[in-house]
This record gives sequence, C-alpha cells and structure tokens, in this order.
Amino acid sequence: MKTKKLRLGLLGKDVSKSDSEKIHRFILQELGVACEYERFSVGAEDFDWAMRRLLGDFDGFNVTIPYKRDVMAYLSDVKGDALTYGAVNTVLNSTGMGYNTDGVGFLQMIRSSGIEFEGKRVLVLGGGGSGRSTAVALKNAGSDVYLYQRRREKMLETCEELGISPVDRPEAGGFDLLINCTGVGMHDTEGVSPVTAKAFAGAKAAIDLIYVPKESEFLRIAKELGLKTLNGAAMLFFQAYYSDCIYLNMQPNAKQVEDLYEKYLKVYH
Repeated sequence: MKTKKLRLGLLGKDVSKSDSEKIHRFILQELGVACEYERFSVGAEDFDWAMRRLLGDFDGFNVTIPYKRDVMAYLSDVKGDALTYGAVNTVLNSTGMGYNTDGVGFLQMIRSSGIEFEGKRVLVLGGGGSGRSTAVALKNAGSDVYLYQRRREKMLETCEELGISPVDRPEAGGFDLLINCTGVGMHDTEGVSPVTAKAFAGAKAAIDLIYVPKESEFLRIAKELGLKTLNGAAMLFFQAYYSDCIYLNMQPNAKQVEDLYEKYLKVYH
C-alpha cells in the first residue's frame, strides 16, 4: 500500500456540488492514507487542458458526466468493466489505465437496498457512461434490461453494442424498475424529470443516480405514486471505495465498504 500522500481529482462538466472529495478523503483517512483532492468543472473547450493537467500532475482521478467516454482517447488502455461498458470513471496515472467502478458500486447499492431486480423488467434512462455501466451490470446480474436514449440512432447503436433492448416510448410504462442515469434533475435542470408519471405505470421502484438534490423530481413523482425510491448517494460512496482500492493496489472487501459507509453516515448525516 502506498504511504505517500495521494493527489487525486474529479473531472466533470459541473462538479461544484459533488460529495466525491469528502468521500474520498474520508475513505482514505480510514485506510491510513493522506489525500489531496481537487475538483475540475470544465466545459468542452477546456477538456483537453484539464486532461493534460490531471494526467501530468496527479496520481489518479475520477471522471463523471459527460466525459466518461471522452477520456478513453487519452489513456494507454482500459481494463475490466471499463472495456465492457465503454466508459471510464477511474484513471490510474502510473499506468495510464482506465477503469470503471460504477457497475460494482451500483450493484452493491441496489442489493443493500432490498429493491428486487433479478429477473425484473428494468428501464434505464440515458445511454451515457453511467447508463451504460448500470445497464450492463443489471443485465449480467439477471435483469431484463431496456434502454431509452433521446437520440434514437444513438440508442439503437448503444443497445446493439451492449446486447440490451431499445425503448421508443418510455411513457408507455410496463417496467418493474426505472433508473434515471441522464443527469436530468440536477444543476440547471433541478425540478425537472426525464419522464412523466405515465412511465411509472406498473413499476414497484425507482432509482435516480442523482444525489443532489436528495429527492429529484423523478423520485418525487415515483414516491407520490407509492413506489420505493432510492437516490445515488450510496453508489457514489461504494464506487469511490472501489476506485480507492485501484489507487492503492488494494484488494476490495464488500464487508469493509459497508462498514465504512455506516461510519460515514454517522459522521456526515
């Protein structure tokens, strides 16, 4: 395990409200590792500059909306789930390798929540990096996965690549579980839902990967209809832990991360 202070960062379009810095600092402190963590909110015009800065001056960094696919062009290779999902959320600079811990983080969150998903019809909204990783993780875990993406041509391409089914009319309903991976509902779209109440017809639960605000409009509608709801706060913690294991070249432990999350909640909530 490394003993020096890790210099880490987070890259996204707008990460001003992200809890990633707080989470990584907490996890690494609990693991006995000092950490500096810097957030980079950049538009497309500054993406290249940010990548060069992160790759040159940091030990590693995390990637969020909308750059989980764009970073791949800057890396020497991608490993494991990042290759399967076609999206990267974790970069280890010593090797130039890209990884993805979103899928394992999502599955740990949904399993600990008690929401049923194996053998269920699941609609994933959004085909970006988070949507891709969520869809494939659920498919591999035994869910019947469907995807809706606003641009139909892109949706069909994504579905063919991932081996899942496209949906042209999410408002028709008929799914057991709906998952918002679009990012609609946070920042300048706060108070907006990617679907109306019609889409929840027949559903038992809804998950939004957004965690700020704690209850998005998407979840508010679902809750009003009597569905079980869950935001992405736990997933953010779990995927951060698995990222930190990559930075530290440490074997992850599912029990350890659950214990760390319980402790984190006591400290910060």
